[in-house]
Amino acid sequence: MNPIRKVRVGNRFIGEGEPVFVAAEIGINHNGSVEIAKKMIDGAKSAGCDAVKFQKRTPEICVPKDQWDVERDTPWGRISYIEYRHKMEFDAQQFEELVEHCKKKEIFWFASCWDEEAVEFIEKFDPKLYKLASASLTDDELLLRYKTLNKPVIMSTGMSTIDEIDNAVEIFGTKNLMIAHATSSYPCKNEELNLRMILTLKNKFPGVPIGYSGHEVGLAPTQAAVALGACFVERHITLDRAMWGTDQAASVEIVGMQKLISNIRDIESALGDGIKKVYDSELNNLKKLRRKVNTTTNI
Repeated sequence: MNPIRKVRVGNRFIGEGEPVFVAAEIGINHNGSVEIAKKMIDGAKSAGCDAVKFQKRTPEICVPKDQWDVERDTPWGRISYIEYRHKMEFDAQQFEELVEHCKKKEIFWFASCWDEEAVEFIEKFDPKLYKLASASLTDDELLLRYKTLNKPVIMSTGMSTIDEIDNAVEIFGTKNLMIAHATSSYPCKNEELNLRMILTLKNKFPGVPIGYSGHEVGLAPTQAAVALGACFVERHITLDRAMWGTDQAASVEIVGMQKLISNIRDIESALGDGIKKVYDSELNNLKKLRRKVNTTTNI
């Protein structure tokens, strides 16, 4: 018998037999604005999302030094890349304001940390869940730091080989682990989504909840991921896909997120348990339309 694919996160479970956990990735779509981030939290809540996800990184650690002084066009004008990265990070007071806003709106929050110093920052707010970004899957030290927290972690697998995934799972272990299939291009072409990897990961890691982190344009592939057995899904959320930012084009606006979640709930309901049965709603048609009835069949 296969082990149960469930992980306790706070006061709920994520996994098979549970409603699909839908996370709205705020990421960097806030463009450094607490007010925009709050509006995205409000939008995620109104759309029916279970959670919002933030990112946290230490620019001096995460940005290669040869990129620090490279000038970029940004909402603050043409500035160095390291300065831009700092402007995109919320400080402790701002982050506390966002966490309190999530509590007020009664929506779960979690974060992906890109370095150990970022873990220390986020851990002060006691999240019940973390995410390991695809870019960090080969960061053994960060994996080990996550492991010491003894908290659930979603491991995203974009731009990674199967051997790299195996190594990350070996380091972190399967306790508290969930794995998200992903392709790390923004937006991603449909022919590169490779949704059947969800089935591959389910077969390869029994007992580990498998989900999907989507970066495509549109909603259908994410809905298909649920039909293939994804226990959780994550999509970037935005107020307007025309806003400035590298992730906006691969994001879902509030109305689209509402439609996505409605369709996911319909798919959940329609999937059933896989056991063939004759429903009461079919009996009248059975009597009217079937010429020959197998009398040995119990209905």
